[in-house]
Amino acid sequence: MVKLTTPTKPVKEKEIKKEWHLFDAKGKVLGRFVSRIVGYLIGKHKVNYVPYLDMGDHVVVINGKDIIMSGKKEETKKYTRYSGYPGGLKEIKFLELKEKKPEEVIRLAVSRMLPKNKLRKRRLARLFVFADDKHPYKDKIKIKN
Repeated sequence: MVKLTTPTKPVKEKEIKKEWHLFDAKGKVLGRFVSRIVGYLIGKHKVNYVPYLDMGDHVVVINGKDIIMSGKKEETKKYTRYSGYPGGLKEIKFLELKEKKPEEVIRLAVSRMLPKNKLRKRRLARLFVFADDKHPYKDKIKIKN
């Protein structure tokens, strides 16, 4: 029988260090790009990741207006929401949403890709999306992806 000399210690919330990451969306495909962002918001890139703690980092996305979709999805994709009342179904096409609110396209994709649990709102609060390359977090960012 082999005896472990040092037992594995559980991670405590005080020990978690949050870093800042910068992502450039220029010319990137939406789904593939967002899946990388979700990994950083959840914290799966860290060595000591545990699913029951919020271990993710802050993510800043620039050039949100330059995101693309593969195939014919730019013309056919629709975002729907429902108010709960009769006739309350609202639809907006991808290209229209990209013109009006380019940040919202990335935010919706990230929100729908995150796990639907109690940590979701906290993770989304650490996502900062900007339509162009100007943002107020230049002094905090250490890692550029």
